[in-house]
Amino acid sequence: MIIYLVGMNCVGKSTVGKMLADFLGFTFYDLNKEVEKFYQTSIERLQIDSLVMWEFRKRSSIVLDKLFSKDIDCVISGTPAGLMFSYLSVYKKHKKDKQLYSIHMYDSFENVLDRLTFYDIDSKPIIEPMDEYKKARYLYEIKADHKYFENSYKRADFQINIENIKLEEIPSFIIGELREHNVIPLTTVQHH
Repeated sequence: MIIYLVGMNCVGKSTVGKMLADFLGFTFYDLNKEVEKFYQTSIERLQIDSLVMWEFRKRSSIVLDKLFSKDIDCVISGTPAGLMFSYLSVYKKHKKDKQLYSIHMYDSFENVLDRLTFYDIDSKPIIEPMDEYKKARYLYEIKADHKYFENSYKRADFQINIENIKLEEIPSFIIGELREHNVIPLTTVQHH
């Protein structure tokens, strides 16, 4: 079984994905990290080298295809464009043959703003001082990004609102939703 998490930047796909994988005894993959390993460069450098986002997404979807091709139970944290462009083609291709489920994780825009993380060109975290002007600007950008990707999020098999759920409770909440829809039988949950 493969669980594929999609959603806005900084919604918690990687953090929750790792926790969910640990909870289920599955392997965890962060698509961005796997792309960096595969191409041996940072995401930003790969985007610059790709010239246009379409080319970058096509190159990233090659890595997603390799992850979906693995014959192991895993959780994959995707990108905001996880059910659009070449990512969607790869997802549909594998959905035919596998137990592959997409989950759109979402939270309030303000919570996403509080979790914003910034990186330098080499994918190293950097501190970005936030004044009220920057907060307002980034909140506007978060809302614009959501609007851009919104229709693709509706393609996900499951919609999971994490707004009022404590971080440590999100994996069991997701599993409860999957179990309710007979995706995960009770015996699958190994909780490590």
